[in-house]
Amino acid sequence: MTDPRLGDFSRRMDGALEALRKEFGGLRTGRASASLLEPVQVTAYGNPMPLNQVGTVSVPEPRMITVQVWDKGLVSAVEKAIRDAGLGLNPASDGSTVRVPLPELSQDRRQELTKVAHKYAEQGRVAVRNVRRDGMDFLKKLEKDHDISEDEHKKLADQMQKLTDEHVKKVDEALAAKEKEILQV
Repeated sequence: MTDPRLGDFSRRMDGALEALRKEFGGLRTGRASASLLEPVQVTAYGNPMPLNQVGTVSVPEPRMITVQVWDKGLVSAVEKAIRDAGLGLNPASDGSTVRVPLPELSQDRRQELTKVAHKYAEQGRVAVRNVRRDGMDFLKKLEKDHDISEDEHKKLADQMQKLTDEHVKKVDEALAAKEKEILQV
């Protein structure tokens, strides 16, 4: 049973896991999905904006994503953002519509996607560890302010470490599942 004082840190670690799952959702393996373009940021009007705030993303065919750009002046910025997002996609514009054909996944592309998945997983682990660091700082402050004893600090620090280990294990499990999905032909 985790101490209630650590509940906020547990929720923050869960949030890091949820963010990782969303990132993994964007790594589509075979079929087109609008969520594939969720991480794409377009520089519009001098500010980075999510792609879905400058156009409508749709999936008309299993291997094609289209972006209906609302402002014709942003079509080239949308194309560039998709191309530079590291997703291995090559968009082409057709008036105010940007078409993004999804290439058949080659073995090289599958390897690339697993590298991206590993990068996302590492970011997830770092986020979990950062929450742990904040939690440890919180416990040190409680002890310094004499709100908890040294023994209690040690017990809570052990619980915090267990919480961290559980969440890092969940990150690794999510990565293994995503890798399996990507490499499945």
